[in-house]
Amino acid sequence: MLRFLGEMRGQFLSLSTNFLSYADRLMADFVNMARRFSKIEQLERELHLRQLQVNRLLTLTQAINNNVSAKDMYEMYHSFLTFELGIKKMALYVRNIKGGAWTCTAHTGLNKQQLAYDITAELGNFKELVNLDAEEHVFLSAFDLVIPVLHKASSIAYVFIGGFGEDDDMYERVQFITTITNIVAVAIENKRLFKKQLEQERMRREMELAGEMQRTLIPASLPMKDCYEMASIYQPHFGVGGDYYDYLEFADGKLAFCIGDISGKGIAAALLMANFQANFNTLISKRTKLDEFIIDLNTSVNRITGGERFITFFVAEFDRYTNVLRYINAGHNPPILASESQTILLSEGCTILGSFKELPEIQIGEIQLTEPSLLLTYTDGLIDLRNADGDYFDDLLLKAFVEKHHRLSAVEFNDGLHRHLNTFKGDQSYPDDFTVLTTKFFPTKNPC
Repeated sequence: MLRFLGEMRGQFLSLSTNFLSYADRLMADFVNMARRFSKIEQLERELHLRQLQVNRLLTLTQAINNNVSAKDMYEMYHSFLTFELGIKKMALYVRNIKGGAWTCTAHTGLNKQQLAYDITAELGNFKELVNLDAEEHVFLSAFDLVIPVLHKASSIAYVFIGGFGEDDDMYERVQFITTITNIVAVAIENKRLFKKQLEQERMRREMELAGEMQRTLIPASLPMKDCYEMASIYQPHFGVGGDYYDYLEFADGKLAFCIGDISGKGIAAALLMANFQANFNTLISKRTKLDEFIIDLNTSVNRITGGERFITFFVAEFDRYTNVLRYINAGHNPPILASESQTILLSEGCTILGSFKELPEIQIGEIQLTEPSLLLTYTDGLIDLRNADGDYFDDLLLKAFVEKHHRLSAVEFNDGLHRHLNTFKGDQSYPDDFTVLTTKFFPTKNPC
């Protein structure tokens, strides 16, 4: 009996051992199956995330190709980060398309105090992806990290991300957030640059049209007669400008001509120049004395500008029968009159036009011409010219050039002056509007 019980006990122990071994194998298989199932679930989640990423990238690409508005792009970006990636706190800052200032264009999960905080002055501190640990900061305490977006070494966007949980795959999400933020930010930056380019092109075309209109106010041709001849150089710095010259011939044998320089540059100066041209022609045609003419012209300019702008101006009247040259210099660069016997500066006149309602004093200069003489009138862009060493083409150099070349005709003189200036300045550009009006007089006893 004992032997039987012993055998039964041995068989039971053997069965127990086998059962335990089987249970262990079964448990191991179950663990392996659970692990494989978990891995499959993880792979499915990763595949789903990849599919979401691909779909979102395709959607963004289509939106960019369809030229959707910046507002729609920001809404798409916000939706993807919050609903599809589950980001709990986010703020995207990009440069404003119009002004270039930093603007928060998308956000979620922030309180009123955080939304009201102006972080723009601190954005430049973030040069790369940074994990944030700023518990005391009103704004930064809401986020875990900041991702700057660079374009050609310049920051074009910043995205602040927060609210990650301990189990969140932060690295995976950050990688894709960085990618999608780059795409959106670069697309918006390209929109901004394209809009800026369009505005620049529009301004360039408007300047061209303004220049074409302004050139219609400048004499298309100048007189060439036995007793006098005229030639000009007209070179606005921005296509349009405030330089002006004109002339009128009258039946009684007199020639009136002028040159002026309106304060300021660009469109504003060009508009004032157009108005000034109309006033000059109207007032000079009244045939009043030069001092009366200059008083009326000053009153007109002062009324139009309210004293905020001024004009330097030189006006002269040559009588071909008497060979007398009368002039008034209203604060302009003194013209140079050169002949074989003398070189003089024409400086008699008054103060600049437009700054004062009444001119305090006016003097009329008068010269009797007895020999061929060359008169150079110019605007200050001529003597503002500098060479590579920084030296100015000043009034002394200009006077020396006139004395050396006054025997030339007006056209030949201007051609030579232009070549001389180009040689002097080398690769330097003209810094301002640049205008020259040259008149050559040939006094004669017989009317021409």
